[in-house]
Amino acid sequence: MALHFRPYPGVTVAAFIATAILVGLGVWQLQRLQWKLALIAEVENHMTAPPLSLDDALKSPAGAMQYRRVALEGHFDNAREAYVFTTREGGEAVYHVLTPFIADGGRTLLVDRGYVPKDRLDPATRIPVEGPTRLVGVWRVPDAPGAFTPPPDVAHRIWYSRDLKGIAAADRTQLAAPIVIEADAAPNPGGWPKGGQTVVSFRNEHLSYAVTWFGLAAGLLGVYFAYHMSKGRLRWA
Repeated sequence: MALHFRPYPGVTVAAFIATAILVGLGVWQLQRLQWKLALIAEVENHMTAPPLSLDDALKSPAGAMQYRRVALEGHFDNAREAYVFTTREGGEAVYHVLTPFIADGGRTLLVDRGYVPKDRLDPATRIPVEGPTRLVGVWRVPDAPGAFTPPPDVAHRIWYSRDLKGIAAADRTQLAAPIVIEADAAPNPGGWPKGGQTVVSFRNEHLSYAVTWFGLAAGLLGVYFAYHMSKGRLRWA
């Protein structure tokens, strides 16, 4: 018994091209999977490594320092707080307090000290941190404002994204780096703001995407051969 196969040329070319595209997409997703796993491992290493000094942190490109812990020594400029509106998991409206931090040596960075509820937005309702301060936080390069981000309420110093350029421009402040330091969970006097709000979350569905593309490729081949069998062009004789 021998297999007889007389493929339709046009159908075969179309099926080959479509299958090659689907397999290529599956391979690309596997490559993306390896990239994502390496990124997650890098961030985990950054989050568990000892904190760097500001001098050491500034030696590297800002993007390469993403999620590195940094230790700062200096003082807060509490008169120039800015507030970034957001919501908690339950939908509660809160505001992240971004305060200029003047590091020893005169360099300025913005520190996200954590969030406060609306009734703690007024600095008079909180206990300020004054004088020489040492803090440890996470180096973050925030996303730029999107096309649908509402404009800031500059009069009340409220922003709807961590628009570092806009915040610095409103204060006529020159930042040492286009980043924000997210303060760790060390308690603040009076309990506000609540720090330690760094979120490390990476969506990683590349393996399921790869399986989907490879599955579609296999299904297409099954349809291709079934079509030829229905036309009597693929049979055992």
